[in-house]
Amino acid sequence: MGVTIGSIGLIFGTLFGQDMHQFLPFVAAGTIVWALLSTLIIDGCTTFVSSESIIRQIKLPYSIYIFRMVWRNLIIFAHNIWVFVATVVMFSAWPNEMAWLAFPGLLLVLINGVWIALTLAIFSARFRDIPLIVTSALQLLYLATPIIWLPNSLRGQHTYLYEYNPLYHLLELVRAPLLGQSPTLANWTVGVVLALLGWTFSFAVFARYRWRIPYWI
Repeated sequence: MGVTIGSIGLIFGTLFGQDMHQFLPFVAAGTIVWALLSTLIIDGCTTFVSSESIIRQIKLPYSIYIFRMVWRNLIIFAHNIWVFVATVVMFSAWPNEMAWLAFPGLLLVLINGVWIALTLAIFSARFRDIPLIVTSALQLLYLATPIIWLPNSLRGQHTYLYEYNPLYHLLELVRAPLLGQSPTLANWTVGVVLALLGWTFSFAVFARYRWRIPYWI
């Protein structure tokens, strides 16, 4: 993670003529939070399929497999966040009192991550091409999300690239406080509404198809 952030930050920061004291912490925070979001989604696709032997032999709540995957990625995130800390120390870009908002932001990200993982795990058990489609879609979203480029670099109508990107709003819930900024009302609104609608949909899908999961895998 450190090598990735250093390489991206130095290369794109030099090409675009960015101030490294601002750009590298921005890239570090964005890359680490994006890694958490993307792995929750990608790993969620294969959660049930990869646990096939256990599911067919032992009757356990399906939520255990989802929470195990979430916990694993949260531990990885806890290791990666030290790369951001090292970047902050290197450039003396200390976060202010807004930094505590990263904790409720991270909680909201995990709440959304659970329902996304559960939904994709169910559909991926039935349709094995979904993980490939999701991985390709995330690669495109990575380029369309302000991670290696600053949001203020876009003007006019092109701002839709991130304003209508729900992953951007989830990312900002954690990244903005780490950079000493407060997430906007739009960020919180999208995160909460996405959680409410997503959990409603996910619960409906799970209630209908949960009994088919052992046969699909």
